[in-house]
Amino acid sequence: MIYRLLYTLFLWLLLPYIFFHLFWRARKQPQYLRHIGERFGFYPHRPRKPIIWLHTVSVGETRAAATLIKRLQAQYPDQQILLSHTTPTGRETSEQLYGDSVLRVYLPYDYPFAVKRFLRHFQPRIGVLLETEIWFNLIHQCKRHAIPLLLLNARLSQKSARGYGRFARLTRIGLGELSHISAQTPEDAERLKQLGARSVSVMGNLKYDIVPPPSQLMLGEQLRQLFGASRPVLLAASTREGEEAMLLSALKSVNIPGLLTIIVPRHPQRFDEVAVQIKERGYTLQRRSENLPVAAATQVVLGDSMGEMFAYYAACDVALIGGSLQPLGGQNLIEACAVGKPVLFGPHMFNFAQASESALQHGAALRLADISELPDKLEQLLNHHETATRMGTAAKAFVEKNQGATERAINLLSAII
Repeated sequence: MIYRLLYTLFLWLLLPYIFFHLFWRARKQPQYLRHIGERFGFYPHRPRKPIIWLHTVSVGETRAAATLIKRLQAQYPDQQILLSHTTPTGRETSEQLYGDSVLRVYLPYDYPFAVKRFLRHFQPRIGVLLETEIWFNLIHQCKRHAIPLLLLNARLSQKSARGYGRFARLTRIGLGELSHISAQTPEDAERLKQLGARSVSVMGNLKYDIVPPPSQLMLGEQLRQLFGASRPVLLAASTREGEEAMLLSALKSVNIPGLLTIIVPRHPQRFDEVAVQIKERGYTLQRRSENLPVAAATQVVLGDSMGEMFAYYAACDVALIGGSLQPLGGQNLIEACAVGKPVLFGPHMFNFAQASESALQHGAALRLADISELPDKLEQLLNHHETATRMGTAAKAFVEKNQGATERAINLLSAII
């Protein structure tokens, strides 16, 4: 009890920073100033059906949950799916993927009063946290209100485990109050057990079950025609701050005639900033939002659109995974593999350690020790089509081999519902 009180006191001390953070982020992404009441447990409309609630923080979790959400909607048509988010981009992604078939709100900050309002307003039959969302007051209030709360698709890196280990007693209490935890890998499960989790299983990774939407694959074919059907195309997917500069410098040493590079920043508020970087470094630029055929002289296309990542993967020859060139943990490489594209990533994939190592073992990916290796790796793939084809085939096989997490998750949820 005392540890949760100290945790809550710390949250109250952070309250001024929370408002500063919202207003600071709103400078580039005004959506942060919308629905602020929801972040404190105030919601305008009550649901008309019993609620199955899933917390999908941002874009990655929202996309990863797609197969699970569709299965729940098919299996429980008399229930309403509620998705809670933390970021505006996560909320926008759920609008693109699910439209009006789900309710969507912001999850309140982890203050007891706000969490209580959220639970009393929606009265979910069951709640699901995805990946590494451990909110101690939320977990405790679900326990008090007899709402089963599961942590599914759970992952916990060694670095994160050490962080939670600094608050061992609070973490042990929080994990112990969850109804069940199902981890992505045995290693994740073991780290969670060491921190105090009681009921733990292994389900695999929901991201392997994602199916490229046919509409996105068709759009990918259209994009490829816009890019130039015969041009070699490199996609730098979900790049983070600092990585575009590294990439643009490395491209100066690439000797591949006609190479077109597509850069898709992870965060849309950085689109204009990245466009300036590209021009300042002397590259000829077009933007995806212009929706025009790419001129032969164009060297870089800025992927300044939302909800088209599968289409970008379908339209490229090689995918470079962002977040891995800087020590940021990497982004999801499974979508690129599902489309059958050879994958490159940098040395920092600790958020996707198991998936990236497995992709390497299956011959679906190549790791760059640093950005200086990019020119050689690109020439290896784009000048030797049989190598790229072999890797693409291995990538699809790698994804298919690891599918099945959705079925395991449904079985867990059905037993409780």
